[in-house]
Amino acid sequence: MMMAGDVYASNRGLQWTVRVFGWCMLVGLPIYFFNNYLIFVQDWPGIAPMFGDGEVSTESWIQFSLYILGLVFAIVLVRRTSTRHLRDEAAMITRFNTYLVRAAFWAVFLVGIVDMSLSFLRIEGLLQHLIGDELNVEMGRAHFRGPYIHIPLIFLSLLIALRSRTLGFQWLALLVVFAELAIVLSRFIFSYEQAFMGDLVRFWYAALFLFASAYTLVEEGHVRVDVFYAGFTNKTKGFVNAVGTLFMGITLCWTILFVGMGSKASIIYSPLSNFEVSQSGFGLHVKYLMAGFLAVFAVTMLIQFVSYLMEAVADYLEQPGHHDHEASLTG
Repeated sequence: MMMAGDVYASNRGLQWTVRVFGWCMLVGLPIYFFNNYLIFVQDWPGIAPMFGDGEVSTESWIQFSLYILGLVFAIVLVRRTSTRHLRDEAAMITRFNTYLVRAAFWAVFLVGIVDMSLSFLRIEGLLQHLIGDELNVEMGRAHFRGPYIHIPLIFLSLLIALRSRTLGFQWLALLVVFAELAIVLSRFIFSYEQAFMGDLVRFWYAALFLFASAYTLVEEGHVRVDVFYAGFTNKTKGFVNAVGTLFMGITLCWTILFVGMGSKASIIYSPLSNFEVSQSGFGLHVKYLMAGFLAVFAVTMLIQFVSYLMEAVADYLEQPGHHDHEASLTG
C-alpha cells in the first residue's frame, strides 16, 4: 500500500503544472480588469497591437508585460510553496472565494434596503424635507446615487464580510419571500404598489441565483447528467471533473468576461459605466448593478473552478482527504 508521503511525492510535475495554471487564472483576473480600466478609461491601446491589430506602442508593451509578470508571479509563488498540497491550496482558495460571495450578499442586501428607502421617501415627497430640494433632485440621478450611495455601501460590505462568518444567501432567500409577500399585502389590502417593490424582488432574486452558484459548486449541488458518473471510482471521477472544469467551467467563465467586458458597448461594461437604470419612474437605481452580477458570477465561479480543479486532480492522484459529498448527503 502506498504511504501518504509517497502519494504526495508522485506526479510532482502534474501537481506543479496544475498549481501554476490555477494561479495564472487567479492572477489573470485582476490584471484583466486593470487592463480594461486602462483601455476604456485611460484610452490605452490594449494588447491587440501585439498580435498585428494596429501599431505597437509603449502602452501596449506595458499592458502585455502585466500578463507576463502575472505568469512569473504564479511560478515563483508555486516554487516558494512547493510543499503545499493540492487540497490545502484548494481549501485556501475556497475560503477566499467564500469571503467574496459573503461580501456580495451583504452588498445586495444593504444596497437593496437603502435604495428602496430612498425611492419610497422620494415618491411620497418626504425626502426633500429631510435632505433639501437640491440633494433630493440629485438622489433621482443614477450618476449621483451610484458613486455616493451604492459604492460606499459595497465597500462597507467588504468590511462586514471580514467579521461575518455566514454566507447569507439562506437569509437572502427568505428576504425575497418577504419582499414578494409585502407586494401581495400592500396591493390587495392597502391598494398600494410602486415600481421599486418589484425591482427589489428582481434585484435580490438575481443575486440569489447568481451568487449562490459558487457555493453550490463546492457542495456538488449542481445538476449533472448522471448516467455513468455515479459508478466511477474516485480516480475516474477526478479525471472527469478535471477535464470538465478545464474545457467547460473555466472556459465558460472567461467567455462571459470577454464577451461582457470586451468593449465599451459590451453587455456588462456598458451598463456599469453609464449607471444604467430602468425606465420605471421611481424604481430602484440598480439595473447597472444587475449587469455587474454577471461579472461577479463569472469571477466567483472561475475562482471556485480553480479550487475544484485542484481537488479533482488530487482525486485523480488518489491523494488522501477526499470528501464524499454523496455520502454526506445520504448519511
